[in-house]
Amino acid sequence: MPQHGQSFMRGTLVLSAAAFINRILGFISGMYIARVLGAEGIGLLMMAHPLVPLVITITELGLPVAISKLVAEACARGDRVKVRRILHVSLAVTGVLSVTLTTVSLLGSEWIASILLSDPRAYYAMLAITPIAPIVAVSAVLKGYFRGMQQMKTIAVSDVLEHTVQIACVLALVHLLLPYGVAYAAAGAMAASVVSEAISLLFLVASYKLYGESKIKGETWASHLKQGRSTLSELLQIGLPTTGHGVIQSLYSTFQPLLITTSLALAGISTALATKQFGMLAGYAFPLLFMPSFITQSLSTALVPAIGEAAANKNGLLMHERMNQAMGLGLLIGAPATVILFEWATPLTTLVYNAPEAGLLLKILAPMFFLHYFDAPLHAILLGLGRAKATLWNYVVATIFKAIAIFVFGSQFGIAGVAYGIGIGIVMQTLLNFFSISSSIGFYWSIRPYIKVGICMVLMALCGRWTFDYLTVQGLPLLWSVIASIAVSLLLYFVALVLTGALNWKSPLRSRRSGIHPLR
Repeated sequence: MPQHGQSFMRGTLVLSAAAFINRILGFISGMYIARVLGAEGIGLLMMAHPLVPLVITITELGLPVAISKLVAEACARGDRVKVRRILHVSLAVTGVLSVTLTTVSLLGSEWIASILLSDPRAYYAMLAITPIAPIVAVSAVLKGYFRGMQQMKTIAVSDVLEHTVQIACVLALVHLLLPYGVAYAAAGAMAASVVSEAISLLFLVASYKLYGESKIKGETWASHLKQGRSTLSELLQIGLPTTGHGVIQSLYSTFQPLLITTSLALAGISTALATKQFGMLAGYAFPLLFMPSFITQSLSTALVPAIGEAAANKNGLLMHERMNQAMGLGLLIGAPATVILFEWATPLTTLVYNAPEAGLLLKILAPMFFLHYFDAPLHAILLGLGRAKATLWNYVVATIFKAIAIFVFGSQFGIAGVAYGIGIGIVMQTLLNFFSISSSIGFYWSIRPYIKVGICMVLMALCGRWTFDYLTVQGLPLLWSVIASIAVSLLLYFVALVLTGALNWKSPLRSRRSGIHPLR
């Protein structure tokens, strides 16, 4: 048991550190692309991108999660043959599917573009990103293996390497292709992702050669595939429910740009302006909103097996304590992030993207996006409990509501209505996941820490607003006014957390152990 706990905490720390570095690198790359290509170029990128996640989701078949689980079990039993067989079967399945679907996508690219792309200039970007599917599919198999072996450092290094190479390639390709037009420059930015993924894959292969399973005497691909029917069945039993969620998510992401631009067209907005506004929403507001969520995402990666282990042992106390820790971390991270993104919305979009008009979208989404910092742990908890179907149906219901809200509000109120529609979807999905957990095992939590953090948020917002206004009146440049006011408000936030005792996060179950019933 201690080893599991250490692996859980150490894995979370390593993944969080890598995710933080990757967010910084990705933010730098996104800022450069946004400034060079502008909102119109970002819109082209966002229109071309959604098809690729769909192809990747289908080719992966949810296998990365299944691989990590089965590899961990086989490793615990010392079954090296099973570990090798899992890898061979997974690589064969993902390899065949990814190459087939990529070929079909390339051959039918013009037909696909005519249906999905509202702006034909996005065709070149879609074409440039399509070859990434086989590379990502193979990488996913190897990452699943390293997760199962608890070698999180390898995954962290490969991710950082990928983002570093991507920045270099983006700088080179966008600069090289921009003279030929924004459409070709957008395609160059997409091609940079393919190159960086390939370099990351080479690193994973080299790491496996050095630290992975050595070849067993007499084994062949044919022998593993011939005897791998039961292994494939085990993989698909875990992976298919996850795939269903991913396919629906990718399908919606593919049609969302068309939905948004159509609703904006009904509001009387031209195609070029609709593309620009969509670029502001997807390329400017969303990166800022998702920036702080890397910690909860990393926690979620380690939370799935932790909850699964506690559930398998019918240890309700441990399970609820881990749930409480995850929700507490989401609150402590999401609270100041929401205040910053709401109070400094326009200054941030002005400084980062030179697009003050995007500040309105960020201010609209920030309060509703607060619940997103809880949604990732909630989703992981459901997966750890084995309720993948619940996450699927919750997403379906929330997506339907979101699509309707985007269309109705977007056609009436323009891009601001679209932002409200997206926010409604986030709120709906988080609440549905919460209620699914509550109906399954109950959700024991104390309201007192949330009230304390809420008070700290109000104090932070008031202090930040006053400080920013004061520094602006004193003639301080916008950059230093934003940095100084955010720093002062964050300092007050953490002082308030200490004074109110909000950091002393205790499980509400420690005093009600008798209220925890065995899982059935």
